[in-house]
Amino acid sequence: VFFKKANVLHTGDLFFNGLYPFIDVSSGGGIDGVIAAAKKLIGMVDDETKIIPGHGPLATKADYQAFHDMLVGIRKNVAKLMADGKTLDEVLAADPAKEWNGTWGKGFLTPQAFVSIVHDSLKKANKDD
Repeated sequence: VFFKKANVLHTGDLFFNGLYPFIDVSSGGGIDGVIAAAKKLIGMVDDETKIIPGHGPLATKADYQAFHDMLVGIRKNVAKLMADGKTLDEVLAADPAKEWNGTWGKGFLTPQAFVSIVHDSLKKANKDD
């Protein structure tokens, strides 16, 4: 919900500030949808906008951009490993989120759990194509 006059955006669970997000792949959610939503919502705000995430502290546009960039980076790394024929265990062993774990990996989802979600999301998307 975007409150234009107040310049406040409430993202709900589309944005987890400082945490790896839970994406409910079993209910149709996917990494690509979360990335697309972040890109769209970032385009609606300015540097003065206060962003209320679904989880984590109050955020800025820069915080939301960092979240988006993290999602894109991990998705890219996982997709490359999958394209190289790696199994989920091999993807996890490669630690494709290591660049972001220090910032985003201290929430309720471990880095391995998030990478598994990204893997499952991409696997499901490829199966649906």
